[in-house]
Amino acid sequence: MAQRGLCSRREADAYIERGWVRVDGQIVQELGTKALPSARITLERQAARRQTDKVTLILNKPVGYASHQTDRGYRVAASLIQGQTLYHPQSAGRAFDPSQLRGLAPAGRLDIDSQGLLVLTQDGRVARQLIGEDSSIEKEYLVRVEGSLTPRGLALLNHGLSLDGHELRQAQVDWLNHDQLHFVLHEGRKRQIRRMCEQVGLKVVGLKRVRMGRVVLGDLPVGQWRYLREGERF
Repeated sequence: MAQRGLCSRREADAYIERGWVRVDGQIVQELGTKALPSARITLERQAARRQTDKVTLILNKPVGYASHQTDRGYRVAASLIQGQTLYHPQSAGRAFDPSQLRGLAPAGRLDIDSQGLLVLTQDGRVARQLIGEDSSIEKEYLVRVEGSLTPRGLALLNHGLSLDGHELRQAQVDWLNHDQLHFVLHEGRKRQIRRMCEQVGLKVVGLKRVRMGRVVLGDLPVGQWRYLREGERF
């Protein structure tokens, strides 16, 4: 079910236990039941309704906020999700309710020293799409740097570097101006851009994520958030 994008694994277990899953028309309630690749798997209305109620939010995370819960005393980005920080609430199409914070988690990291687009979601399907092992969603960044970069170094940023023993996927990296690079990545390793730049003699002094897939940060102010719009897809 998770592989087909119907829901997350945790949600699949809950739906199966409640009798909300059908395999080839038959309700399945036993966890671990196997299905053939050709099987037709559908969700009952109760499960579909629960998924519809799940929210996905777009936050312009400021520098100084951790994307994930941390024990180092940093503020967590989710603490910014409040009624008064909702951007243009009259055009949001739905009202903020504290229950929307339940199970809300970031889909991808954005380190404390970086700002920009951070997705928070209750929907396991969205999280899998953005950060699943097979995800190839593009992430776009504006990166201000110090230091000098040779043509060979720029070529390596595009392809040829490794982190933690793993060869990085091909990226798209080019200059925007004399001190700012434009990055498009298809993966998201911990502090990836900063570590890539270190390998070619650059120091990152500013990093901003401006796009994930087809969703852009746009004019969303720093520290404010909005709902993923109806019909908006990554």
